[in-house]
Amino acid sequence: MDLARTEVEPPARKGLSRGSAARLGLMALPVAFFGVFFAYPVAAIVARGLQPDGAWQFGRIGDVLAQSGIRHVLWFTTWQALASTALTLLIALPGAYVFARFDFRGKQVLRAVVTVPFVLPTVVVGTAFLALVGRGGLLDELWGVRLDTTVWAILLAHVFFNYAVVVRTVGGLWAQLDPRQEEAARMLGASRFAAWRKVTLPALAPAVAAAALMVFLFTFTSFGVVQILGGPTFSTLEVEIYRQTSEIFDLATAAVLTIIQFMAVGAILAVHAGTVRRRETALRLVDASMTARRPRGAGQWALLGAVLATVAVLLVLPLAVLVQRSFDAPGGHGLAYYRALTHDDGGTFLVAPITAIGTSLQYAFAATAIAVLIGGSAAAALTRRDAGRLVRGFDALLMLPLGVSAVTVGFGFLIALDEPPLNLRGSWILVPLAQALVGVPFVVRTMLPVLRAVDGRLREAAAVLGASPWRVWREVDLPMVRRALLVAAGFAFAVSLGEFGATVFIARPDNPTLPVAVARLLGRAGDLNYGQAMALSTILMVVCAVALLLLERVRTDRTGEF
Repeated sequence: MDLARTEVEPPARKGLSRGSAARLGLMALPVAFFGVFFAYPVAAIVARGLQPDGAWQFGRIGDVLAQSGIRHVLWFTTWQALASTALTLLIALPGAYVFARFDFRGKQVLRAVVTVPFVLPTVVVGTAFLALVGRGGLLDELWGVRLDTTVWAILLAHVFFNYAVVVRTVGGLWAQLDPRQEEAARMLGASRFAAWRKVTLPALAPAVAAAALMVFLFTFTSFGVVQILGGPTFSTLEVEIYRQTSEIFDLATAAVLTIIQFMAVGAILAVHAGTVRRRETALRLVDASMTARRPRGAGQWALLGAVLATVAVLLVLPLAVLVQRSFDAPGGHGLAYYRALTHDDGGTFLVAPITAIGTSLQYAFAATAIAVLIGGSAAAALTRRDAGRLVRGFDALLMLPLGVSAVTVGFGFLIALDEPPLNLRGSWILVPLAQALVGVPFVVRTMLPVLRAVDGRLREAAAVLGASPWRVWREVDLPMVRRALLVAAGFAFAVSLGEFGATVFIARPDNPTLPVAVARLLGRAGDLNYGQAMALSTILMVVCAVALLLLERVRTDRTGEF
């Protein structure tokens, strides 16, 4: 036995050494990408605000925090993000279970429909919700109820946006959990709820934590929804940064708020990185097609009905209002607004608005490729459980683009990437790079729970047998995570289609994206511009739905390879 151990240990140590070197190599690309296209632009805009005369003015931080209005903004930003996250989890977790465990007609189409709200521009969704809950809206006409003057409109709009985050992130792992583990607990006498609480819930904890983190970061930095539905009463840090930058032109205050936002998000990510590993465990993953089945019994059919009703009221109804307005032309319902998109009036655009479709698809595919490459490398580097504190900090840093003001990033791109050696202002790749910054965290958070759930002994056995780190990844990890990779690519594509905050500052007038085109149309007075904005938003919704539906079909066709 000792001889056998002597023969085995050197290859194992060699494999671990090669694995550590491979992990550092995989980290190099994401570190360089984030350093150049995130840290450098953000640092440039902060320095411009706090170092106007060549000397740092850190005393400005205390002056800003001393303002009661700023403290109120900080408080509202935090508690509405917590409330939005809790409400989203409460409403979306049953949906994650239904999509993961039930097989029903129209499931692929419904999954694509659920994801569509996530990519719609916030200005469009805010307007659609006003039509539902504002003055003269559906609730006002039916029951005389208005929510546009309350925080409930903001919370419901946040659930509308982030429902897909929970369904896809948690449901992606839930669909691959072996149900026999829970069934074994029930055979030993545990109730259905006890078996779920003690077996399934701990296994889902990393995915639930990842989804909650993404929802919190998105709602913590909420901009369009709060600006439209909150009016002058409610304001988040993101809205205040935009106001200080674009309306008051106080770049110093905007820089201070950016630092505060950055520090708050960094603290949240540090706590998340320190706690999530204690909840991770090696899971037995199976083919997702083996776990989904037709609902059984009245309880499961009732759950399916409740989820479908939630999707219809909370997600489909606002989209239906959007479509209805796109056809509601002055002379009656028709295609007048859609036909107007094919003409260039020489005012808002240098090209016909319809060309934004091709531009958006081109940028989205490029951004998806970049996000999958960077995010996949980062997720692979973070897979090992013996990673040190530096690597765990790298895990948290990857999420920072979701928690830093898109306004800051956009202005940072204009300032930092406008001169050699990084003069990219004239290159089309600048927009996909900005979009990929937001897509990378979704790729990492979608793939990482599945990668870490793979039994590490399989990798060790392959390394002992002499497999290189690349072959270990190809033979052990890739077959298990191919489904998660497709989900991650879908998220990155959807995020790229709908990204607005940073893109609006760097998109060229002759190559606007769909969200930028919609925002510019909404910014002009007149029913024609508003109708064209609704028509272009409907096209964006359809393009996203078709792309996601195609992704669902590809993923389903390949499930047999897992």
